[in-house]
Amino acid sequence: MHPLVKKLAQQTAIYGVSSILARFLNYALVPIQTRVFHPGEFGVVTQFYAYAAFLNILFTYGMETAFFRYSTTKEDKKQVYDTGMASLLITSLLFSALLILFRNPIARLMQFEGHTVYVTVLALTMALDAIVTVPFAHLRQENRPIRFATFKILNIGTNVFFNLFFLIACPWILKNESLASWHGFIQQVYNPDLGVQYIFIAGLIASAVTVIVLAKYFYIRHWKFDFSLWKEMLHYAWPLIIVGAAGMGNEMLSRILLTRRWNGNYEEAIHALGVFGACYKMSLLMTLFVQAYRMAAEPFFFGESKKENPQLTYARTMNFFVIFCCFIFLLVTLNMDFFKEIFMGKEYYEGIRVVPILLLANFFLGVYYNLTIWYKLTNNNLAGSLIAFGGVVITFTLNWIWIPLYGYYGSSWVTFICYGSMMLVSYFLGQKYYPVPYDIRRFFIYIALAVLFFFADAKLVSLLPESLWLMKYVYAAAFMALFLLIVMTIEKGRVSALKPI
Repeated sequence: MHPLVKKLAQQTAIYGVSSILARFLNYALVPIQTRVFHPGEFGVVTQFYAYAAFLNILFTYGMETAFFRYSTTKEDKKQVYDTGMASLLITSLLFSALLILFRNPIARLMQFEGHTVYVTVLALTMALDAIVTVPFAHLRQENRPIRFATFKILNIGTNVFFNLFFLIACPWILKNESLASWHGFIQQVYNPDLGVQYIFIAGLIASAVTVIVLAKYFYIRHWKFDFSLWKEMLHYAWPLIIVGAAGMGNEMLSRILLTRRWNGNYEEAIHALGVFGACYKMSLLMTLFVQAYRMAAEPFFFGESKKENPQLTYARTMNFFVIFCCFIFLLVTLNMDFFKEIFMGKEYYEGIRVVPILLLANFFLGVYYNLTIWYKLTNNNLAGSLIAFGGVVITFTLNWIWIPLYGYYGSSWVTFICYGSMMLVSYFLGQKYYPVPYDIRRFFIYIALAVLFFFADAKLVSLLPESLWLMKYVYAAAFMALFLLIVMTIEKGRVSALKPI
């Protein structure tokens, strides 16, 4: 394998293992949460984290990518680190204070009226998560994926522990008379009336623990804050705020609009949101791979940009990215019954048909992330913000029209159309301003094969009698093996030799 692609693959694997392990622990909570809480209650959780995703963009305002950029162009890397770190500390304190101060009107705006504690917990969590952004970016920039992974897993592990403690252990102990000696302590730290609030509290505790273990990376004593550098970083980063907000809008806006445009009462809407939110998490394997790849690829691509002919490296890595994503799509969709039974309560099965659509949508999003390197390397972040904003227009407009007609099924197709459009626009603009020799023909062949095998498997399984239910897994294995065989045939010696595309 080409050494450059091998390096990216190794780092993607390390980030991937840690990310998959960490996220798996996090996603492992979904089967518990969807069995403890009804869809209406889980809908509140989905709504809460939709707002958290938007606020995270405001709290970090593109400083992570600005740090990557200026760490590669400035000689004094510590000065870049300290300037970004100080900026986030100050603004996080300011933004969280404003949220807490105006928590009553903000709670009404978020449809959390009577639950201002949600806003307070949200503000504190966002502040704690923001101030560790630069330390985590520093670990990635210094190629320390193992240390990065350790801290990330600690964060998720803490979150999982306190979810289990509040949602499972505390109720069980209080119901068990043989553990009466523990009841006094549990009653001091646990109030069953708080319900889903314990999911938010567990997240806050995990964020606080992460700040504590990363404290040494704050370098408080000898900061080298550079005001002119700070202005440069903000000038570079501000379009990324639009990109980030638009990106989150494309992912989360449907969840916010669902309760406002649903053709029914609020209780029905929040129930539907809970189902949609749980089913969205069924695309976790695709999301995990895209996230792991992105973590490794962003600093890698910036580093490769200084070398000769980096475009060829970008094209090669995209090829393997597409192959892995197509295989993940088949793995999940051909074994849907298995995944749904272990992943969620039966009350959520009604929304399972949106999963294949969301898998493809997240696949398109991953390709789009690969393509965004053209505007980041050419300092044309404004173009990226316009592409993302166009996605928001699509997301808002189609959700506004389709939610009253088709509910969350319409929202899933909106996500597909939005990410697909952004991917295509970014590709054509990138080829104009920063040409990369992607092999588009092969990409479409792999995608078409994956979708064709999905429909063929669904047709064969529909013809099976119930007594032969195990055969659906035989079909799944056969189609996945056939896909890999065709890929190997098409790629021929390229998998090992990586000949020029």
